Amino acid sequence: MRLTWLGHSSFRLEIGGQVLLIDPWFTGNPVFPADRKDEAIAGVTHILVTHGHGDHAADTPSLAKALDIPVICCHELSEIWGAEGLKARGMGKGGTQILGEVAVTMVNASHSASADFTGVPTAAGSEAGFMIAGEGHVIYVTGDTDIMADMDWMGDYHKPDIGILCCGGHYTMDIDRAAYAAKRYFNFQTVIPCHYKTFPLLAQSAQPLADALPGVKVLMPEVMETVAL
Repeated sequence: MRLTWLGHSSFRLEIGGQVLLIDPWFTGNPVFPADRKDEAIAGVTHILVTHGHGDHAADTPSLAKALDIPVICCHELSEIWGAEGLKARGMGKGGTQILGEVAVTMVNASHSASADFTGVPTAAGSEAGFMIAGEGHVIYVTGDTDIMADMDWMGDYHKPDIGILCCGGHYTMDIDRAAYAAKRYFNFQTVIPCHYKTFPLLAQSAQPLADALPGVKVLMPEVMETVAL
């Protein structure tokens, strides 16, 4: 299993014979090297979108059409994109889609979810996270969220051993809150921070997260760096 950070909250995940793009954001992403886009999307089989905000969803329509691949997202967003000709596979929280040997379950998040990249913000369902199970691991992708009590049962029920945690603050939980959530609700073996150092408004280093989680492997890849999980 291989994970490549594409900057901000965007990832390329190679798992169980699938290649998943999670919240891909290339256009206007100040930390993504534009000349490496082809490398980032090579062989992609599905796009997963946690919510409709532009820094998570704006590139999805063009990517999904160009690559002719399905998009997994909340039901309301799938209705919008389906009307635009995308292969949108909507779901609700608690639902699971099977992608070959990979199971993708949508779980709750605490944020907001309008499609704000079309000029006029449009209601686009609800924010979410994903539990991605494959190759003997469960990966929790938080999406954009704050700490929430749901993390208690999510950690107990899904038992994720890998956490992809937003931690930049201002729009999501910050470093301290991400560390608290990881310690209080989960038993992660590996943590990968995201939604940080994209803009000056966000935390510029995730080292304090690593310092707060002794005994947990906290990986902080550079943009377009691939790590084995």
